[in-house]
Amino acid sequence: MISIIIPTYNESGNIVELLQRLFGVMEKTGLKYEIIVVDDNSPDNTAGIAGKVLPPQYGKVIVRKDKKGLSSAVVDGIRLSSGSIVGVMDSDMSHPPELIPRMLRPILAGECELAVGSRYVKGGGCNGWPLKRQITSRVACMLAMPFTAVKDSTSGFFFFKKEIIDTNKINTIGFKIGLEVFVKGRYKTVREIPYVFTDRKAGASKFSTRQILEYLKQLACFI
Repeated sequence: MISIIIPTYNESGNIVELLQRLFGVMEKTGLKYEIIVVDDNSPDNTAGIAGKVLPPQYGKVIVRKDKKGLSSAVVDGIRLSSGSIVGVMDSDMSHPPELIPRMLRPILAGECELAVGSRYVKGGGCNGWPLKRQITSRVACMLAMPFTAVKDSTSGFFFFKKEIIDTNKINTIGFKIGLEVFVKGRYKTVREIPYVFTDRKAGASKFSTRQILEYLKQLACFI
């Protein structure tokens, strides 16, 4: 079983297309899967829209009463998941579902325990991102270098064997849940799979100065 966790907040303009593309990709793999949408009580009815598109046999929509943040949403999703392999992706269409089979392949073959969608290995890149965001992302990855060998350490698109993570040890500060997994995961081998990040077309970015400060706090906790 493959469990795909999608944290959401005000993504009504993206969630239908994302789920439809996920259905198409996963059905072609022939693998058993579930999709878990964890919504922070979006006022734009993201959860209601997702619930109409996501049949019970393919997953579930979890609505949390308060806006608790992306990282804790992912942790809640992991705890509710049934799969032995868990994936995490954003709901803003920046992570292409079509890359998922390539990410799953080395895990299923026993070649690694963690696969990361990477912008910063050969073949990866960014499309439509402002220069300021690109610089911020690069600097953030540089700051994480003492703690992990993953080149795209701020990636939010990754799959892993569920057994490598103890959710009780995950720090839910900020929104870079991937970094927590990359640093604290009990894995031997990681593969970075190149992809081109595409900036969102619908909805508003959640990036802010507050998130930068939370990221610095997150890094400080590794020291």
